Amino acid sequence: MKTMKTYLTFALAAVLLSSCSDDDKVTPQPEGPEYYIPTSAAMDQMFDNSLASITQNAQFDAEDGITFTSDAGTSLFIPSNCLTLNGDLVSGEVDLEFIEFYERGAMATSNKPLMGVKPNGDKAALQTGGQFYIQAFQNGEPLIMDCLSSMTVPADLTNGIENDMTLWTGNMNENGDLEWNEDQPDPDGAGEQEGVFPDIDSYYVNFNDFGWTNVDRFWSDPRPKTTLQVQVPAGFGFENSAIYLSYDGEPNLLAKLDVFDDQANIFSEHYGQIPIGLEMHIIFITEDNGEYRYATQGVTVQANDLYVIDIDDTTTGSLNELEAEIEALP
Repeated sequence: MKTMKTYLTFALAAVLLSSCSDDDKVTPQPEGPEYYIPTSAAMDQMFDNSLASITQNAQFDAEDGITFTSDAGTSLFIPSNCLTLNGDLVSGEVDLEFIEFYERGAMATSNKPLMGVKPNGDKAALQTGGQFYIQAFQNGEPLIMDCLSSMTVPADLTNGIENDMTLWTGNMNENGDLEWNEDQPDPDGAGEQEGVFPDIDSYYVNFNDFGWTNVDRFWSDPRPKTTLQVQVPAGFGFENSAIYLSYDGEPNLLAKLDVFDDQANIFSEHYGQIPIGLEMHIIFITEDNGEYRYATQGVTVQANDLYVIDIDDTTTGSLNELEAEIEALP
């Protein structure tokens, strides 16, 4: 894919938005400043760079196993003689990759929000006790975990113990977004030792697969729900920008709008899971010449709201500056 970027004026925005209905509340601008439109490749690279910046690495002998302590104090244990490749037991040195998320800032800059799949297929926001990526490699080949491994996750990383946290597995969907499914014991009883076991100050986690693992629960709110919409500037869409939702008072939760109407330039979600009366912040993120371009907007949700992000609302900054702004949200 070509990585050349283009520039767009509000005059072009007027053309692109001229087909919108009055219900979309679009007021085309006849003229205005030029602004930068990234490609999807540039957006993906920005997210990948953020993820690489927090990836932790270690080496160990497969015959010995490893006890690894992360930067945040999480302890990972992989037993000896646990790893296989093409069905054969692996020996010798292997490489470990470990990523951990506890806060919404890093989740946003790496495009790793917390959206869980409900039994009916709908998606809803999750509250996390820790989101992890764990993988072992030998000579660049990903290995299979053929045993039960474990983690001890300090609960003070996510504001204390929640006794209804469970184990979730993450998979990438067709749009390249991470979706979470709650683990269920196998019908024959296998895997019954897997799960999350809360203690006084830590979560004890047993799991038997590499990849994305999460200590989570569905976030709940008894208030009536609605579907909201967020309109972004012309030229931005699902492939080169993102809209996240940060719920005030919930620093370990980050939702994402996963539906995009390219005729009206509107992000939304089609499950109607946003509580009416919720105080939250909308976060718009895109790429601009190697930096983040972003905007945050505080709102109190009303039924069927439409919020508008204007290019003049945005600013550019580094990964650290964006994460600091998101972490400073209520």
